[in-house]
Amino acid sequence: MILTHTCREVGELKYGQELAESLKDDPLVGEHADRLTLYTTCTREEWPRTQRITDAIQTGKLFEDLGVPSLNPDTDRVMICGSMDMINDTKALVEQAGLIEGSNATPAQFVVEKAFVG
Repeated sequence: MILTHTCREVGELKYGQELAESLKDDPLVGEHADRLTLYTTCTREEWPRTQRITDAIQTGKLFEDLGVPSLNPDTDRVMICGSMDMINDTKALVEQAGLIEGSNATPAQFVVEKAFVG
């Protein structure tokens, strides 16, 4: 499992770091927490990976950094959550990779979470 988290400023990445860390104590998924990889990027401040996640996907840098194959509809599932621009850009990339959007009623290879979009 790979959790990507991109923020404008380094301090905003703390949420994803705390979320990933807290999974170790979660009674439902704690035993699988060691399978989670957190991949953080920052867009406006210096960070080991200073780029948008969409750029990391498009250039293949995400997959290269993690030593995993590119997106594959036969093996990968994606959940997208963020700003509308990021959602639209990421959705286009996963569709380009052959993944199909699904829902609770019709499961497929990816879903878009719009709860935080305003």
